[in-house]
Amino acid sequence: MAKHSADANSPPPRHSQATMYDFRQKQMDTTTKNKLIAAIAKWVATACRPINVVEDEGLADIIRIASNDRTYELPSRATITSHIQKLHETEKVKVQQELERTKAVALTGDYWTSLSNQNYLGVTAHFFDPEWKLQSYALTVMKTEERHFANAVAEHFMKVAGEWDIEHKVVSLTTDSARNMIAAARQLPFEHMPCIAHSVHRAVTVSLTNSPFDSALAKCRRVVGHFKHSPANQAELEQQQVAHHQKKESLAQEVSTRWNSTLEMIKRVQRNTVPLRDALALHTTNVAMPTAAELEKLKKLEAVLEHCRYVSELLGGEKFVSCSAVLPALCHLSRVMEVTEDDPAYMIKFKETFAADMEGRKEKTNIAWLKVASALDPRFKDLKCLNKADRAEVWGLIRALLQEMERERPAQPDQVEPEPPTKKPTLMLAHESSSDEEEDSVEQCLERYKAEPLAGMDHCPQEWWSTHEGAHSEMARLARKYLAAPATSVPSERLFSVSGHVVQKKRASLLSENVNRLVCLSSWLKAKKL
Repeated sequence: MAKHSADANSPPPRHSQATMYDFRQKQMDTTTKNKLIAAIAKWVATACRPINVVEDEGLADIIRIASNDRTYELPSRATITSHIQKLHETEKVKVQQELERTKAVALTGDYWTSLSNQNYLGVTAHFFDPEWKLQSYALTVMKTEERHFANAVAEHFMKVAGEWDIEHKVVSLTTDSARNMIAAARQLPFEHMPCIAHSVHRAVTVSLTNSPFDSALAKCRRVVGHFKHSPANQAELEQQQVAHHQKKESLAQEVSTRWNSTLEMIKRVQRNTVPLRDALALHTTNVAMPTAAELEKLKKLEAVLEHCRYVSELLGGEKFVSCSAVLPALCHLSRVMEVTEDDPAYMIKFKETFAADMEGRKEKTNIAWLKVASALDPRFKDLKCLNKADRAEVWGLIRALLQEMERERPAQPDQVEPEPPTKKPTLMLAHESSSDEEEDSVEQCLERYKAEPLAGMDHCPQEWWSTHEGAHSEMARLARKYLAAPATSVPSERLFSVSGHVVQKKRASLLSENVNRLVCLSSWLKAKKL
């Protein structure tokens, strides 16, 4: 009885019998299927996946298991292509609406050659939205047939601006310092900004060519190659890293076109000096580590190159103001490259070569634009990066710009729309006549802005202007124009990283219009997530 405590008279428990409905496969409803098709199309576009991914049975099996619908079939390539085209058109309209809301647009541009040996021009647009958020959008990755002579380059940029109806809004174009780009910029009706980060990188390259560091850097390259090109050698290095209580890490090879790769190579060799020596001692090899004296040289070089890396990363950003930081950054580099009494001869030669080369490149930049941008940045408006005479000249230039804005304001609606202004040397504005009333108003704008407390380096100029625009509306108009210009052409070059994923060997024959559609769409969708 102890084991049978249940009432013997109670009815046995009922077990519900499974019906045929329970064994029937659950099928996905039409709404869910449509959402899934849209999600697949967006995934293919954003991640630059090939369209034929929808023919992958593995993907189909995963969706069947997740949805519990064993009958599910992936959409066809034509369906996904159609959805991507519609998505492109939808997102393009949104970008056009954003461009319509702004009065000043800055462009960056560069050329790229695909695996199929076709040339493409990548162009990006940069501007502030009404909330002072810096927006960056890809405008095109356009296939070009002509040789890149200056006339053709200028026509390409004007064509892109015309297609987006912003030719009257473009205020600047940032490119590398190639001769055809500089010559083309002279033919365009907007300001040209040579890429400052390229200039810093080239100055480093020039300074290291035939320098006292040649022998030490050559040894580093051979050491890196010894371990990078052999999995067995790499495994031995990792064993030595563990034995010396260091984290496992591979070495970095120097690549001439990759910024700061020389610095990264030096840093990793320095960090792994002991593991590298022990690993090389395991076998007889012709590869030799740099000597103690050479490592000391590299240590001093590393300290200087670290400042160059900082400047190139500071100026290469896409979501924050960069052109206003150019002159302060170059001033910082100038101080770093000053020769001191403690510098050995090899460092003196490097610093002097770098300073001379950088000074020559600085003269070719748009100094007038950069000075105004620095003054309009609340962090740098004291213009400590300039001498006193130049500071007065900058404020005089801004005064002339404000006067020009005053003269343009009274335009009546019934007047004929003026032609897009041709490029005009900004310094010329200072010599144009103005009324006493205009001068008083301009002086008040300048004095109010200059009286504001200097913002700290941890402040964001965009946030500062968003809270001070009401009190400085005229200066804010100038800030929207000057601060939106990128200091480098890196944003347009980033498009080619995406293009490299799109135009792969398996898709080398992809139509140029599809390349443009996929790269731009991927860029727009990723920008929305930031």
